[in-house]
Amino acid sequence: MPRVGGVEVRLSEEEVEKVKEMMGRNPNDVEIGMVDVMWSEHCSYKSSRPVLKVLPTRAPHVIVELGQDAGVVDIGDGLAIAFKIESHNHPSAIEPYNGAATGIGGIIRDILCMGARPIALIDPLRFGPINEAHNKWLFNYVVKGIADYGNCCGIPTVGGEVEFDDSFTKNCLVNVGCIGVVEKKRITHSEMRRTGDYLVLVGGLTGRDGIHGVTFASRTLTAMSEADRPAVQIGDPFTKKLVIDATLEAIKSGYVAGLKDLGGGGLTCASSEMSCRGGTGAEIWLEKILVREKGMSPYEIMLSESQERMLFVVRPKGLEKVTEIFKKYGLPFTIIGRVTKTGEVAVKRKGKLLARVPSHMLAESPIINRKAKRPPYLSRLLSKPKPRVPKNLVRVLLRLLESPNIASKEWVYRQYDHEVGVRTVVKPGDGDAAVLRILSSPNKAIAVKADCNSRHCFLDPYNGGAGSVAEAATNVTAVGAKPIAMVNCCNFGNPEKPGVFWQFTQAVNGMADICKVLEIPVVGGNVSFYNEDDVSGVAVKPSPVVLMLGLIEDLNKVTTLSFKEPKNDIVIVGETRAEMGGSEYYQTFHKLRGGKPPRIDSESVKSAIDSVLTLIRRGYVKAAHDCSRGGLAVALAVMSMKGNLGVNVNVRKVPVDTPMRMDEVLFSETYGRFILECDSGHVDRVLKICVRNEVPASVIGKTRSTPEFVIKDGNEPLMRLPVDRMNNVWRRSIPRRIGVEVA
Repeated sequence: MPRVGGVEVRLSEEEVEKVKEMMGRNPNDVEIGMVDVMWSEHCSYKSSRPVLKVLPTRAPHVIVELGQDAGVVDIGDGLAIAFKIESHNHPSAIEPYNGAATGIGGIIRDILCMGARPIALIDPLRFGPINEAHNKWLFNYVVKGIADYGNCCGIPTVGGEVEFDDSFTKNCLVNVGCIGVVEKKRITHSEMRRTGDYLVLVGGLTGRDGIHGVTFASRTLTAMSEADRPAVQIGDPFTKKLVIDATLEAIKSGYVAGLKDLGGGGLTCASSEMSCRGGTGAEIWLEKILVREKGMSPYEIMLSESQERMLFVVRPKGLEKVTEIFKKYGLPFTIIGRVTKTGEVAVKRKGKLLARVPSHMLAESPIINRKAKRPPYLSRLLSKPKPRVPKNLVRVLLRLLESPNIASKEWVYRQYDHEVGVRTVVKPGDGDAAVLRILSSPNKAIAVKADCNSRHCFLDPYNGGAGSVAEAATNVTAVGAKPIAMVNCCNFGNPEKPGVFWQFTQAVNGMADICKVLEIPVVGGNVSFYNEDDVSGVAVKPSPVVLMLGLIEDLNKVTTLSFKEPKNDIVIVGETRAEMGGSEYYQTFHKLRGGKPPRIDSESVKSAIDSVLTLIRRGYVKAAHDCSRGGLAVALAVMSMKGNLGVNVNVRKVPVDTPMRMDEVLFSETYGRFILECDSGHVDRVLKICVRNEVPASVIGKTRSTPEFVIKDGNEPLMRLPVDRMNNVWRRSIPRRIGVEVA
C-alpha cells in the first residue's frame, strides 16, 4: 500500500496521483486520511455506482430516493415509512458480538437521520456449517449481539433469515435492517443548505475505536485480520435510547435543518456528504470535540467511527432551544462548527487550519469501470445430471426439515424481544412476513420481510437476484400486504475479479428487471464487497438480500401461515417446474451442488401476487404460505405443524409445465407459488379469480383433524407420517446442533 507523507493509505498509486491533481498540491496527513476513507469501496461505491443506475427508484409514493441515509415512502394519512438495510460483515467475522451489535446501532441511526422513530429491526444472517466450532461461535455471538442491543434500545427484532453454507465459513454475512415511521411534515434530510447554521455533535464521545473501519471493510480478510480488531466499534444501547428520544424531540422544535449519523467514515463522511448534497461547505473546530482518550490527533478525530454520535445542523435562532433538549436527556454535546459557503470541509484547531478539502471531492469519488466475465465453473455445474429418485420420500422430507436452512429458527427469535412497542401483529414464525400496526392510524399496518437464496444466485445470479425480489414480494403478499418498495444489501466477493463482478452485475440486472414488472421502486441499499477469504481464495456465494415493505390497509385481513380448521380445501397457486439446481433437496439429500436453478417469469409472479392479494382482501383465505425453500412438501409440512392439523394431498393435481418426477413436484423451488387454505364454500371463486388472472391454480387436497401428514400420487401413498414426528425433527434441529435443550 502506498504512503503519502506519514500515512499509509489503501488508495492505489493512480488514485493518489488523482488526489494531487484535483487538489493542485500534495495533501497533508489529515487530508489524505480523509480522502482515503471517503474513496474506500464501502463509502464511495466506486465500483458499483455505474451498475446500480439500472435499478428503478421512482414512484408516486416515493418521498426520498437512493442517496440519503434511508429511503422514505408515503403510506397515506400524513405518514411515511423510512427503511434501510446495511451490512456489518467484516466486523462481525472478527468480533461477532460487537460487530453485530454496532451494525444494529448504525442502522437505527440511519432511520433516525430521516426524522423517523425506529419501530422494528430485521436481521438476515449467513454462516458456515453449524456443526463446525468456529461457525457455532460466530452464530451464537452474532445473535446475542443483535438481541442485547435491540432489546436494550426497546426496538423489536421482528424477522430475518438464517442461511448456512460452506462459503460463509470465514466470512459470515450480518445484514441488518431497520424500519421507522415519521409524519411527512417531520421528514429530515441529511444535508447542509444554509450558510451560518451551527454544527452540533451529540451523543457518545469520540475515541480511537473504529478508525479505518470502512477501509477494513473494503478489503478481503486475511490471516492478519485479527490485527484489525480495533477497527470494530463498541456499542452502547443505553446511550442510543437517549439519542433516539432526544433526536425526535429536537426535530419537533422545528430548528433542525439537517441530520446525519457518524457511522462509516465518521465526521469526515458526515460533514462532506451533507455539505456536498446541500451545495455548501463546513468548518470543523476540533478543540470543541469531546474525546474519550487523551492525545487524539486531528487525523484520528476526523476518522474515528465511535458509536452513538449524531451531527445536527441547527438554525442559529433555535440553537439554545435544541441544546436545552440535549441537556434534559443528559447527553454530551458540543457546537463543533458552522456551515460555510466555501464548498470545502475545513478542519481547524484553535483557528489554525489543519485540512481543507473540497466537499464534492470527498463525497463523489472517481468511479472504477470493472471488468465482468462469466466464470467458467458455471457450465460444468449447470450440466450436472439428475440424481436418481429416492425410494423413501418420507426420509427425504425429514432430512429437509432437519436441515438448518429449513429447520425452525425459534432458538434465534426467542432471544429477541419482538413484542416491545405493542406494534407487532404477526410475530416471527407465525407468518411469511412480520406485520406491524401503525398506532396513529389504527386499521393500517405494514409488512416487512428479507429474502435471498444464495445457492440459486451462485448458479444463476440474474435469476437469483430476481428471485430474491420475487420471494420477498410473495412473502409480504402472503400476510395480506401489497409490496410497495424495497431496499437491498448486495454481498459479494472481490470486485476486482471479473467473475465476481459479473455475478454482481447480473444480480443487479435481475433485480432491476423484475422490479420494473412488479412496479416496486428500490429506495435504498448497500453494497458489501470483499467478502472473501484471502487465505483460501473462497468468496461468499453471491447474496443480494432484499428487504421488502408491504402496506396493509385493513388489519382484519391479515393472514398467517398455520392451517386453521379441518376439512378446508388446500389450493396451490402458480405452476411448478423441474428446476432443482441449488435446491435444498439436491444439496442436503444428494450432496449435489449443481443443476439448473429456478428461472423467473416476472409476469407470472406478478399475476400470482395480484391474485392472492385479491383473494385475501375478499376474505377467501384462511392461511397462506409461499412455496420456496424445500418446495411444496416442506411448505405443506410447516403449515401443518404450525396448525397441528393433518393434510391429505394428491400431487397429481399440482399444475406443472411438463410431466415431472415425483421428487421434482415435491421439492422444486420454483418462484411465485403460494399454498392457500380456503373454506370449501369459497374455493370456486378462488379458482375463478386465478383463471381470470391467467394463473394456474388447483385444489390439491384438504386439511384433516387427525394430525397425520399424507401425500399421495393419485391413490398411491408417497408419504404418511405423524405431524408431531415432523415437528420434533423441525424444532429440535438447531438447538441440538448448538447443544441446547428444547422442551
